[in-house]
Amino acid sequence: MKQIDFYTVHRMTEHTRALVSMSGEIVYLIEGESRSCLIDTGVGIGSLRTLVEKLTDRPVFVLLTHGHVDHAMGAPEFDEVYMNPADLDTFYSMRDIEGRKAYVLSKSPEKFAFLTDEYFLAPGEPDFRDVQEGDVFDLGGITIEAFAACGHTPGSMAYLIREERTLITGDACNTLTYMFFDTCSPIAEYKKAMEKLLEGTDGKFDRIYLNHGVPGNQNKDIIRGVIDTAEDILKGDTDDMPLNFMGLTGYIAKAILPDRRRVDGKVGNIVYNKDNIF
Repeated sequence: MKQIDFYTVHRMTEHTRALVSMSGEIVYLIEGESRSCLIDTGVGIGSLRTLVEKLTDRPVFVLLTHGHVDHAMGAPEFDEVYMNPADLDTFYSMRDIEGRKAYVLSKSPEKFAFLTDEYFLAPGEPDFRDVQEGDVFDLGGITIEAFAACGHTPGSMAYLIREERTLITGDACNTLTYMFFDTCSPIAEYKKAMEKLLEGTDGKFDRIYLNHGVPGNQNKDIIRGVIDTAEDILKGDTDDMPLNFMGLTGYIAKAILPDRRRVDGKVGNIVYNKDNIF
């Protein structure tokens, strides 16, 4: 594998760094007194482990928010990796280099034209460990609690950094939440899952970090925003702007500006499949 400086490092808090990839994915490194945790591992370009070991001298384990190509493909580099088993099929269906390359090229064909196979971590088979809602990971002075956040994928998880009152949602809840893949839950089920996530974390976080875009605190009302958007989809109160992504077409529920902010000024949005609502 050919090494590349694929990530830039941003200090978020005393214990948390954001590692932002050239293609816009964000993974988070949380450092405790006795060990460190990496939340997500990106597309698997270059050696993420080499970078992480420069940033912390503590043993590192991985918590995956879900098994998609842009979140889990660096996992084979690490010895201790946790993922909800409902996403195993998703991970194994996306680990080939050609599919990962196609994903990155879809972001910018010109920017990533130089990426040949030798830049990609070879497809691996991590010895995945199970993570479920309620699991707690002690890093020494910092604890991370796992919450179910299914919908975007069957096994999507969110992680609460208790002491920093920070919730990391993966792709379960986004400014533009992709819910138009074949493996996504119906919108009605997704709404219930987000209501349960909000109920379980209510009053426990002051900030939300997303795994795409610009690192930084997001509007903490974004979960409520996607719940309300899901309700509008169920009622048929949508703007339905088409969005094409890697050969698939979904519909953006609430109209957006070129920078993806909602026209109505609210937060949280959903791209959905009209045949997968109920």
